[in-house]
Amino acid sequence: MAPFEGFDLGDFWEEPSNYVKDKYIGPVPTDEMIRSVEEELGYKLPESYIALMRVQNGGFSKRTACPTDVPTSWAEDHVAIDGFLSIGHDKMYSLCGTLGSRFMIEEWGYPDIGIAICDCPSAGHDMIFLDYRECGPHGEPGVVHIDQEDDYLITPLADTFEEFVRGLVDEEDYDDEEDLEEDEP
Repeated sequence: MAPFEGFDLGDFWEEPSNYVKDKYIGPVPTDEMIRSVEEELGYKLPESYIALMRVQNGGFSKRTACPTDVPTSWAEDHVAIDGFLSIGHDKMYSLCGTLGSRFMIEEWGYPDIGIAICDCPSAGHDMIFLDYRECGPHGEPGVVHIDQEDDYLITPLADTFEEFVRGLVDEEDYDDEEDLEEDEP
């Protein structure tokens, strides 16, 4: 089965700002670029990640919340994401860019369990990773949230990258109860 069968990838991405175009979105990844990134990172990228990046290589999605079964540093029932890192080397927020996966592991101390793929609104204090601990560097990784501020606590989000993307919802779905009470007359 092809990745994202029956899922509208054309409606996935937010209209990019100039900042997102400059810092996140790379050219459509070629097979050579993908091999180069995989070789540098030491992991095979999931076919679903590659498929999504071939629609738009990095940027912000329309749906930015991932439900969780446990509280996180962001909320009681979800985590928020900002941008998806592109496949490449040149953009600041590309997998091998200046603020890419190796930087987050080597400079920020994130556990070396896979590939950082999404940043979060905390400006680096939590990240979304592909987790290769169970499958090895050539298997199908799970997706986890890692919270640097909570001693690098790892919270599982999805068994696969495709499941993670399909599970994203609108942040507005999580209106804070206190905000709702303040709005009431």
